[in-house]
Amino acid sequence: MNFIPSYIELLHNGELYKRAEKAYASLASCTSCPRDCNVDRINDEYGICTSGHLPIVSSYTPHFGEEPVLSGTSGAGNIFFGNCNLKCIYCQNFEISQNPKIEKQKEVSHNRLAEIMIELQSKACHNIGLVSPTHFSATILKSIYLAAQQGLKLPIIYNTNGYDSVEMLKHYDGVIDIYLPDFKYGNSEYAKTYSLVDNYFEKTKEAIKEMYRQVGDELVYDGDIVVRGLIIRHLILPNDLSDTEKVFKFIAEELSPNVHISLMSQYYPTNKAYKDILIDRALRNSEYNKALQLLEKYGLHNGWIQEMESANNYKPQFNQDRLNPFKN
Repeated sequence: MNFIPSYIELLHNGELYKRAEKAYASLASCTSCPRDCNVDRINDEYGICTSGHLPIVSSYTPHFGEEPVLSGTSGAGNIFFGNCNLKCIYCQNFEISQNPKIEKQKEVSHNRLAEIMIELQSKACHNIGLVSPTHFSATILKSIYLAAQQGLKLPIIYNTNGYDSVEMLKHYDGVIDIYLPDFKYGNSEYAKTYSLVDNYFEKTKEAIKEMYRQVGDELVYDGDIVVRGLIIRHLILPNDLSDTEKVFKFIAEELSPNVHISLMSQYYPTNKAYKDILIDRALRNSEYNKALQLLEKYGLHNGWIQEMESANNYKPQFNQDRLNPFKN
C-alpha cells in the first residue's frame, strides 16, 4: 500500500490554503476550543491557555511510547506543544503544559514548525504527532500547508485532550487522517474539580462525534502501521474519578462498538495531585480490573490495554532533556 495523506489533495485544489487562512483569522476572537475566550490572540491578548498566535513547540522527537501501531519501529514524529486549554492538577506533562512564562520562549514561526515536520519525516518517523494541539489548532494549519508544499507526505495524528471545538475540527476534515483523543471524564463535575473546565463530558462527546464522522471506526493500515482512523484513549483515574462506565457507554451506543480503545493504566500522582486525597495515589488492581470488565460489558473488543506496571514507563522529563524527554 502506498498511502497518500488526505491533505495532499486539499493542497493541490487550493482548499488547504483557504482553510489555513480562515482558521488563523479566527484567532482575532478566539474560539479554538469550547472555552470561547473571544480574545484577540493575533494582537497578544491571552485567554485561559495563555498563548498567542504563534505555536509553542516545547519538544519534538521520534517517540516510541505511543500505541504500537503508531510508534512502529521508527517512532511517531511527535511535536509537543506548550501550554494547554485544560489545567489538570495531575497532568503528567505539567512541566510544559502549565509553565507559560518559560514556554513562551519556545514560540516558533509557522515556517519553523513546518521545518520541524519535514525534519521528523527525514528521520523516518511513521507519522507526525501533534500532541496537545487544541489551543493552537487555528494556527497549526498554516504550518501543515507550508510543510505540504515542502514535501510532507506523512499521515498526521491529532493527539488531543478531547476538549475541542467542533467548528475548528471541521477545518481539519480531510487534513487529519488519525484522531487520537483522550476521553478523560464521563462526569463534568469531576472535570471541573480536576481539570478546572466546564462541560467537559458534553463538549468532548460533540468533538469525538465529529472526529468519528470524519474517519469512522475502521483503522486503515499500511503494513503494521495505522495511517487512518480513530483511537480513543481513556486514562483510568483512582476512585473512578474518570467515570469510565459513562465513557464506554457513550462510545458503544452513540459511536460504534468497533471503535478502538486504548485503555491506559499509567496514572501516577504528580503536579498538584497532592492537594486532593482522592487522586493522590496510584491506581489499584481492583480499579484496573473493573475497567476491563466494563470493556466487556459494552462489547468494546478492539484496541489496546496497558499493564499495571506502565506508570513507571511514561514519566517524561521535559525539564531535564527537551530533545529526549522520554529517554527513548
